[in-house]
Amino acid sequence: MLRTVRRGSPVARVTRVVWPLLLLALVAALAVPAAASRPAEVIVLPGATSAEGIAAGRGATFYAGDLFAGDIFRGNIRRGTAELFIDAPAGRQAVGMAADLRHDLLFVAGGFTGQGYVYDLRTGATVASYQFGDPQTSIINDVTVTKAGAWFTDSFQARLYFVPVSRAGIPGPSRTLALSGPAADTSGEFNLNGIQATANGKTLIVAHSANGQLYTVDPRTGSSATIAGVSVPQVDGIVLQGRRLWAVQNTNQVTRIRLDGHLASGVVEEVITSTLFQVPATAARFGSRLAVVNAKFDTGIPPTADQYEIILVKA
Repeated sequence: MLRTVRRGSPVARVTRVVWPLLLLALVAALAVPAAASRPAEVIVLPGATSAEGIAAGRGATFYAGDLFAGDIFRGNIRRGTAELFIDAPAGRQAVGMAADLRHDLLFVAGGFTGQGYVYDLRTGATVASYQFGDPQTSIINDVTVTKAGAWFTDSFQARLYFVPVSRAGIPGPSRTLALSGPAADTSGEFNLNGIQATANGKTLIVAHSANGQLYTVDPRTGSSATIAGVSVPQVDGIVLQGRRLWAVQNTNQVTRIRLDGHLASGVVEEVITSTLFQVPATAARFGSRLAVVNAKFDTGIPPTADQYEIILVKA
């Protein structure tokens, strides 16, 4: 039953003290779910013996690879979890990767095997495998997906490999594109590395680790040109969104670059660093955040760290 409380009475004094405490408790209670929903800064890849590539899936889902074991993990950046998804056959490797969400396919570069693989994102089954180059003279390093198919880089050869995908989602026979111009330089220890395609697929952008440069490539002719005004030493994987590009560097940083309308030049907007970085290799973008793979190459190749993880930073 409600009743009137006289001002200045003991009940009134208690009420003035209790209500602020109740309000503070309510605010704290509401804040707990909000804090709990924030993405974790570190997502461990449980049981991984190495790490290198990552691809964005649907929503908060990501896929990451065990470089020298070839296994694929599936995780969620909101929950901060990851688990083994594909136990790859012996002898495979997993370097860069890209997801074709229209056809539920995952394309994976096979590194020192000279191979590339295509997996079914629903079941984890192998859809196709390709022997792009001789394992002694090729390193299949990264891959990007367009509406027509997937492009793979080779760090030892001045060429790209293309796997077409039919409208029914079936990968076809691969073909090789010989490069010309500055991107064709193979004088370094590791040359072509990361690769991305523009939204219409008419231009490719490749990262050159030895030269610390970014180049555009015409996917019809293989001709290339330097993106002026940008220097990214030890560049590895790259992420492209419109005219903004993120270059992951093995120097423990990610450089965010604004490209001009013709992709002929760029300006560095920000250098992203984290005390959690330990030789980052590749990244995937999730809205305002980047999921960055710690490759830990500072421990050796193959690396010998006890743990491999994804680091989440502001994009």
